[in-house]
Amino acid sequence: MHQRLIPLLCALCLPALSMAQDTGSASRPGDAGRSQIETRAVDINAPRVDDQELRLDKGSPVASDGVRGQGLRLDIPEGWSPVTGDSETLSLSVENAVFLALRHNRALSIQQLRPLITGTFEATERAVFDPVLFAEASHSGDRVVRQLVEVEEVDLVTSDRDLLEAGVRQQFPTGTQVELSLRSVRSGSSRLDDDQFSARAGITLTQALLRGARMESNLARLRQAELDTLASEYELRGFAEALVADVERAYWDFVLASRRTEIFAEALAVAEQQLSDTRSRIRVGQRAETEETAALAEVALRRQGLINARAQQATTRMRLLQLVNPAGASWDTRIELEQRPEISTSVLDPVDLHVRLARQLRPDLNESRIRARRGELEVIRTRQGLLPRLDLFITLGESGYADAFGRAWRDLDGPGYDYSLGLRFETPFGNRAAQAETRRARLSRQQALEAVANLAQLAALDVQTAWLEAERTREQINATKVTRELQEEVLRAEQARFAVGTGTALALAQAQRDLLESQLEEVEALIRHRQALTDLYRQSGTLLIRRGINAAGDEEVVL
Repeated sequence: MHQRLIPLLCALCLPALSMAQDTGSASRPGDAGRSQIETRAVDINAPRVDDQELRLDKGSPVASDGVRGQGLRLDIPEGWSPVTGDSETLSLSVENAVFLALRHNRALSIQQLRPLITGTFEATERAVFDPVLFAEASHSGDRVVRQLVEVEEVDLVTSDRDLLEAGVRQQFPTGTQVELSLRSVRSGSSRLDDDQFSARAGITLTQALLRGARMESNLARLRQAELDTLASEYELRGFAEALVADVERAYWDFVLASRRTEIFAEALAVAEQQLSDTRSRIRVGQRAETEETAALAEVALRRQGLINARAQQATTRMRLLQLVNPAGASWDTRIELEQRPEISTSVLDPVDLHVRLARQLRPDLNESRIRARRGELEVIRTRQGLLPRLDLFITLGESGYADAFGRAWRDLDGPGYDYSLGLRFETPFGNRAAQAETRRARLSRQQALEAVANLAQLAALDVQTAWLEAERTREQINATKVTRELQEEVLRAEQARFAVGTGTALALAQAQRDLLESQLEEVEALIRHRQALTDLYRQSGTLLIRRGINAAGDEEVVL
């Protein structure tokens, strides 16, 4: 009868093992986090701004040891050479500036490792359910001294023992622990002529009935690690969006600084020409000598502005170089611009559309939703601590005995067997630690949900503020253009008056100064509008999509 006990116990273990394996297969690296949180795709239905299209795909796990983590892989469009010029010159458009930053920016390289590092914690938590191989080999001996009173002699009994044991132990998400073991023992004694050998094959099943019996609680830490990895991908997406926005802002800052330098250089040339004309008129007696002072002051002022503009251009150039970090470039590398600001007065999409997209696509908002889901899992995990521990254990074994090693194993189907069956109970008085941990988890979850609501409100505020700025700069484009055209008419009138002798050099210098300011304001309005659009798209979470960059985290997380 006992020969059927172990097969019977194995049959009882099969449902638990099958369920555990199904759970493990649902936790494949590629599906980590997705099974515990709902996401849905978002279509912004908006045309892309740029002609060139970058592809920053959802990369497959880059580690070959089963560690999950999204790497970023960049697909270069065919026929596109992002860097042109010699070793001292870098030709840049806004598209290939973004491309270079995504390939070479050092801060992004650091950030890309975060999902991979976070993914290692999944392997750590999954290892809790991995089989454990154990083995033991030992030798022991003793000498027992017995006093034989009847014969007044001392009896010395010497014995030794060799033990070899090996087996496999595994913990399953169902709260089941199974252990299979094989053991061989050799016993020798001075009172026996031959050594004795015994062999045992056994199986032990321990099943949690209360604490640790729920699969969702036992898998909570693994699911949390999966969600941490998913959250790190959304965090990486947010960093990539911020980087693209910084690169575009730095590019247009450099465009603005370059254009300011050109305008001041042209204004200085005009002021110097005006000074030369004034001196010529003074020599022939058409102007008073005092008018030369106003012309000299205007030249000095223009030279001062040109010095500041060149310094600002150098600063913005180095900032742009630091962001794109092109290979082989140095701080002295000269940048040639391939793109100039274009007049764009297209009407913006309604602000409500951008707010809705922000609620769906903002990486920081989706990341906070994942953190809230993680808090729910913490509540599920800690709730088990309120229960007492009650475990059912069953141990069955069959033994064989012989005077040789091999015959002991062949005797396993003999009459020798052992078994044990029972319950093990444990609970702390008061259970205050578990109650405090559960309360902390519930309060943390409530805090996370409040944080999601607060962040959604702040996101709406950011979007509306960015939309108003984009609308303001769009309207400023036409206004500054009209102002510049009128200032050109004023300057022409003052030049005509100065030519016929009815105007003064001071009035002409003031007209030139007003035209210079209007030119600078017009260029700045164009640049600021492009930057405002970039900021609006970043605040709404659509910047990468509008630039044709495909990366992990482009789906809305649904609570």
